[in-house]
Amino acid sequence: MDVVAWGVLPYVTLLLLIGGTIWRYRYDKFGWTTRSSELYESRLLRIGSPLFHFGILVVIIGHAMGLVIPESWTDAIGVSEDMYHITAALFGLIAGIATLGGLSILIYRRRRSGPVFMATTTNDKVMYVVLTAALVLGLFITLIGTVPGAEGVNYRETVAPWFRSIFYLQPDVHAMSEAPLRFHIHVLVGMLVFAMVPFTRLVHAFTAPVHYLFRPYIVYRSRDAARAPGSRTSRPGWAPVGTKDRQR
Repeated sequence: MDVVAWGVLPYVTLLLLIGGTIWRYRYDKFGWTTRSSELYESRLLRIGSPLFHFGILVVIIGHAMGLVIPESWTDAIGVSEDMYHITAALFGLIAGIATLGGLSILIYRRRRSGPVFMATTTNDKVMYVVLTAALVLGLFITLIGTVPGAEGVNYRETVAPWFRSIFYLQPDVHAMSEAPLRFHIHVLVGMLVFAMVPFTRLVHAFTAPVHYLFRPYIVYRSRDAARAPGSRTSRPGWAPVGTKDRQR
C-alpha cells in the first residue's frame, strides 16, 4: 500500500493535472471560467473572495517553501529549526484561517442566495467538500504542532524529501511512510484536489490575470463640453463629413 500511495498515486495525480489541463484547454476552452455569479450577489462576494484568494496564495507559497527548500539550506543561512517552525506556524495559521473563513463565506453565499445556488453544479459541491477537507486537515496539523507537549514531527525530514524525490523519478516511499497518519491523510486529500483542478472551476488559477499588474495604463479621454484649450470638439456620429449644408 505504501508503494501505491506514495510511489504510484503522485504520478497519477500529475498525469491528471497536466493531461487534464491540456485536454480542458483544447476541448473546453470556452468553459475555462469560474462561471462568475457576481451579478446575482456581490456583498458577500466582496468579503469572501479576497479572503480566500489571498489566503490560498500564501498557503501555496508556504507549502512550496516548506517542501522544496531543504532543511540544510535554512540551517546554512542561520535560520534555526525552532525559528523556522514558529514562523511557518504563525503565517500558516493566519493564512489558513483567512482561507477557510473566505471559503466558508463563499459556501454560505451559494447556499443562501437562490440564484447563486441554482447556478451551483454537483461538480462545484464536490470541489467545495474536498477543498474544505484539505484546509481543515492542514489547520489541524498546524495547530497540533503548536500545542505544548504534543508529538513533534519535523515534516522536512519525511514529507519534504518524499515530495522532492517525486521529481527525481525516484520516490522515497520509506520517508513518507515514516510520517504520522495525519500527514498521510492530508497529502492524499491534497493529491485529490490537484487531480480535480482541470475538471472544476479551480482550473482558472492557470489563467490568473497576472499580466494586469504589468500592463500599461488605459487612457480614458473625456467627451465633456469643458475641454482643454486647443482640443478638438466632438462631433455627432451622424454628422455629414466633407459636405456643406445648402439652403433651398
